[in-house]
Amino acid sequence: MKDIKVLGSGCANCRNTIALIEQVARDKGVPVTIEKVQDMQAIIGYGVMATPGVVLDGKVVHAGGLPSRDKIEAWLS
Repeated sequence: MKDIKVLGSGCANCRNTIALIEQVARDKGVPVTIEKVQDMQAIIGYGVMATPGVVLDGKVVHAGGLPSRDKIEAWLS
């Protein structure tokens, strides 16, 4: 099980990031838990200044803009 947090204000890119992660996980058969983090202090606490940010198992793996499908597939490998 992969623990994923998507950091952001709830903008379109944040929602699209969540949807893409869910789709890739489903396609690969990888169980994930996704948590939306919208608290700005928490986001800054991760050192993320551009959203959406993605935290995988406690480590920031992406910040700013929609991640590519290939990048998400690599995270879930």
